[in-house]
Amino acid sequence: MSPPLPTGFRHLVYSLADALDLVGIDDVGHGKRVGIMAAEVAEVLDLPPERRLFLFELGLLHDIGVSSTVTHHHLVTEFDWQGAQAHCLTGAELLRDFAPLKAYAEPIRYHHTPWAKLPPDLPADLRQAANLVFLVDRVDAFAAPHYGDGSLLMSTGEIRDAICQHDGSYFDPALVAAFLQASRSEAFWLRLEMRNVQASLADRLNEPDQRTIAIAELKQLAAIFSRIVDAKSAFTAQHSLGVSRLAGLLAGYLGVASERREQLEIAGLLHDIGKLRVPDEVLDKPARLDARERSIMNTHSFETYQILRLIPGLEEIAYWAACHHEEPGGNGYPFRLAAETLPLEARILRVADIFQAMVQDRPYRRGLPAGEALAFVDDLVTQGRVDGDIAATLATHLDAAYAAARPEIS
Repeated sequence: MSPPLPTGFRHLVYSLADALDLVGIDDVGHGKRVGIMAAEVAEVLDLPPERRLFLFELGLLHDIGVSSTVTHHHLVTEFDWQGAQAHCLTGAELLRDFAPLKAYAEPIRYHHTPWAKLPPDLPADLRQAANLVFLVDRVDAFAAPHYGDGSLLMSTGEIRDAICQHDGSYFDPALVAAFLQASRSEAFWLRLEMRNVQASLADRLNEPDQRTIAIAELKQLAAIFSRIVDAKSAFTAQHSLGVSRLAGLLAGYLGVASERREQLEIAGLLHDIGKLRVPDEVLDKPARLDARERSIMNTHSFETYQILRLIPGLEEIAYWAACHHEEPGGNGYPFRLAAETLPLEARILRVADIFQAMVQDRPYRRGLPAGEALAFVDDLVTQGRVDGDIAATLATHLDAAYAAARPEIS
């Protein structure tokens, strides 16, 4: 078994879950606020500390099935939406086979199911968890227009009344009563302002955490988040997995030690996590991006760095992932690093990212044959935009590289 990483499980999961809030361009912080409110209501219900922690973490993760900014906008602007169930099913499927987070799968599956329509054979604790998250999720949707403009405290009565209108139909009456008690105080609402949300998350991260995570589990968790990222656009299905596999293959041929290869594969899985912040219409544009759209797209690698860099033990992974658009000539982004400052792993990741994108099928074109994709990479070498030694290694092992980059056919 691989050794545990030098980071607590909570710190890792919270940091990656924080990335889910990047999807909410018009409402950053949704998952954290849902977790905070769920824990507050759980305290009124006098639930034990471990149950309150579970509900807080469920709030963080409840929208793990959402990567589309369009879907997120529906969820935070409409009380009920006919497409809401899709992300619940996706989220449950993502976590069902990952043992450390498996317990959250069923509550996530039902977190947009009205109380009166929950399966009668669903265990009571799951019914409570799913419906509590649904309730405070809708509270946050009602409150969203008031964050940051000073009007939230003047709107709490209206929000509370809106929840009461769905007592017994959408929401368990016992949970509605507990919410009404918890939300009587100004503190309940002030905790939802972004500066206080971040403070609450920091408090949680400072609490002792006995759970550890091994690198194999980290790789599995990274694969889950890569699926979230790649599902954001029809153009990128399995892109991160292909990049991860190809980067690991090239690293092996280049003599990179096995432990660092595993870390590089994790960087490949997570390299585009910052794209959760990019609007769907930019990612899905089937034509050349204009200057404004390109500037938006180019933020994603720095967003990846911001998400990953504060996780203890992942500092190198964060840096490699963030540098996958850096060029040896110093004209890449986001840092414009010169060749001598670029780690080998980052240079490998760049070649893997480019080659995989070229050979991958897209809705508007078939993937290029291996030879044509290699010619494209070689042209970039001539321009000083990718590492020539890594491109040469790619050429030497072209068939294996092509198979690694196309996981759907290998």
